[in-house]
Amino acid sequence: MAKRWKNRPQGSNWGDFGEDDQCGRLNLITKEKVLQGIAEVKEGRTFCLSLPLDYPGGNKLNPARLPPERFPTKTPDGVRRYLLPLNEALDNDDLTDVVNDDRVLIHTQYSTQWDALAHVGHQFDADGDGVAEHVFYNGWRGGEDIIGGATCSDCGGLDSAEAKRLGIENMAEKCVQGRAVMIDLHAVYGDAKSDVDFDGLEAVMKQQNVIVEEGDMVCLHTGFSTRVLERNKEPDHDVLHNSCAALEGRDPKLQNWIRDSGLSVLIADNYAVERTPSTTGEGRRAMLPIHELCLFKLGIHLGEIWYLSELCTYLRENNRNRFLLTAPPLRLPGAVGSPTMPVGTV
Repeated sequence: MAKRWKNRPQGSNWGDFGEDDQCGRLNLITKEKVLQGIAEVKEGRTFCLSLPLDYPGGNKLNPARLPPERFPTKTPDGVRRYLLPLNEALDNDDLTDVVNDDRVLIHTQYSTQWDALAHVGHQFDADGDGVAEHVFYNGWRGGEDIIGGATCSDCGGLDSAEAKRLGIENMAEKCVQGRAVMIDLHAVYGDAKSDVDFDGLEAVMKQQNVIVEEGDMVCLHTGFSTRVLERNKEPDHDVLHNSCAALEGRDPKLQNWIRDSGLSVLIADNYAVERTPSTTGEGRRAMLPIHELCLFKLGIHLGEIWYLSELCTYLRENNRNRFLLTAPPLRLPGAVGSPTMPVGTV
């Protein structure tokens, strides 16, 4: 048992991949699983599974997350490096280059994204002293392990220069390529706001002949990102919060399926995979039960706000539901989330 904790959460896999593990179920994407994904490539056709990173537009989906801002870089003496003729910048009339150089301020979880395992932890008594600590996957502490000993009050948040454990770079180093499985919830539930429990998910999977095996990356197509794209960066609050399917994260049978299926990552084209905020349950509980289960207990990275509609249509028309998925995040040490530019290949 890992020295960092005496108690592990009920139903968790802490320590199963090693006491110092920071990758969770990514460990199930083996060489054999990559080869299975490659075997699904029949035509060599590729699909972009990301929205443009300035979508959905505004901050109506999450008021704390804002669209990217792009700026020109500047020379040491303050000259903007945008449409900058190098003959002027370097005082050399023989040079013909014209340079553009920019920088971007980006919220890592604004658009198509991965959640790192450091994104959501839990208040849990891991060391058995009767006091709940801020703990993350595999018993890593929210202070000394996640942000290098700095507290939230004196670091102003998770500073990537301070971060030590569970950052998104662990996922990037795993490359995230292998076999993925598409489950088309939109084909059954349409655009209506629907909370899908295990019975509903199982019915869709049986109807579509979907089989999930250990190490598969599971994608849920709800149609939500298509609705977002249609708004052309002018999102409607009602559409964002009252459309399309999401998982009913409090359902114990659904949680058991996620745990027992052996899926390696869980992806959706909606806001949070699960309905958020959850309106079910009572007493002391997680507001985001799927996030608690996946990120905190099982080490399952969550992909959110992906664009799956075109690929899903192709798979349905060709009586398929499996494909090769390539989806690394940015290799940004310490980040708790990251944009991704996923590619589906068929």
